[in-house]
Amino acid sequence: MDETDKKILSLVQTDANLSVADVAERAGISQTPCWRRLKKLEEKGVIKRRVTLLDPNALGLPLVGYVRIHAKEHSEDWLQAFAKAVQAIPEIVECHRMTGDVDYLLKVVAPDMGGYDVIYKQLIRKIDMADVSVNFSMERLKDTTELPLNYTD
Repeated sequence: MDETDKKILSLVQTDANLSVADVAERAGISQTPCWRRLKKLEEKGVIKRRVTLLDPNALGLPLVGYVRIHAKEHSEDWLQAFAKAVQAIPEIVECHRMTGDVDYLLKVVAPDMGGYDVIYKQLIRKIDMADVSVNFSMERLKDTTELPLNYTD
């Protein structure tokens, strides 16, 4: 990946609505090579998909919770059931298998505490867990989807 690819990635991760012509102009190359580079970055999986980011507050989902889960067991069957349960609840927007004293960390969005309780009850109905605890975000100090590009070759 060269500096032109990094410039293209920087542009499209900031604004996926940019046309190929706009990206090419800002990256200092012509449209056809820019289009080819974008396609190659997609084929390599560097660009996973292009999305529109929505404001959770504008959608009535201001509450963000980070749910820490301790698995009841560590088996393939439990993991598959857990993954299926997590996928079925749209308010769970991230799920990470962790190192350390917590097995899984979920990021959950909800309208309020009552809304979170509904999500919690859905989850515990679907999967048996040893322990579930949550911390709620009081304020977003940084919120970005832009990845640093200085670690690429």
